[in-house]
Amino acid sequence: MSMTPKKPSLPVPSTVMVWQEFIEATGIAPERLQELMGLGWIEARTSAAQDFLFRDVDIYRVRKLERICCDFELPVLGGTIIVDLLERIDSLERRVQRLQHFEDE
Repeated sequence: MSMTPKKPSLPVPSTVMVWQEFIEATGIAPERLQELMGLGWIEARTSAAQDFLFRDVDIYRVRKLERICCDFELPVLGGTIIVDLLERIDSLERRVQRLQHFEDE
């Protein structure tokens, strides 16, 4: 048995939030969130109490979607396509940078 004292560990922050928290964090209308879930663009898990649980990383995506739809007066479906394409471009640019870094070594 070890006699060294254990370091106290802090609780790990949650990466999910319930419906109302997500609505407040994004500023999205509940009807719009239901529409995005219906499209399969936002996926929610379900807790044991049957509450929807949303990922905190989706806050940025939803805010970007709302900004694009508002700025360009787009329907939600058009905005989701644009956000998805922007995410793919970002991913490809990161891959290119890693490959360029690999070539430089």
